[in-house]
Amino acid sequence: MTEQAKEPKVEDIRAAAEGKGCPVQKALYFVTEFLAGPMCGRCFPCAMGTYEARIRLQNLVGGNGTDADILALRRIATDMIDASFCKKGKDTGKFILDWMATDVYREHAEGRCPDMQCAGLIEYRIIPEKCDVCGACKDVCKYLAIHGEKRKPFKSGYFPFEIRQKRCTRCGECIKVCPTGAIVLVPVKAKEPVGV
Repeated sequence: MTEQAKEPKVEDIRAAAEGKGCPVQKALYFVTEFLAGPMCGRCFPCAMGTYEARIRLQNLVGGNGTDADILALRRIATDMIDASFCKKGKDTGKFILDWMATDVYREHAEGRCPDMQCAGLIEYRIIPEKCDVCGACKDVCKYLAIHGEKRKPFKSGYFPFEIRQKRCTRCGECIKVCPTGAIVLVPVKAKEPVGV
């Protein structure tokens, strides 16, 4: 099998990227896979721009994005469209730029993922009024991120379970097992859980 046959095509990368829910994650996936495969590195806009674009997109997804990241992404994508030697580089720039018309990059820079999928911008929280202290969430959490004491017969005075945000990996297993729907996803910057 030749190297050409092993290398993923830009169309395949685009199709896989479209499977992501968050547009910023789509762009990050596309750029990361482009760097790992079809990018040849022969022209400056691709060789340097794509690496910088990945860093800027990682900032946005991780909750550290700023307006400077958005401006840099616009410049990089525009330069790639205008100056890349091949169609692959131009397509990558266009993929990044396609989402600039929406406010999704800006929302990420402000600390919100509209699709609630970027781990750096969301938290899992337990709504105390809904928690029945059954302990199902604590039992399923492999990362020991949930603390509290399970309800025992003939005892009272239990506090609802809480999620330690620094240990939580946002895997979502706790939400799946909670019988009362007490665990919700909220933007990191939200003071109160959504839907309370």
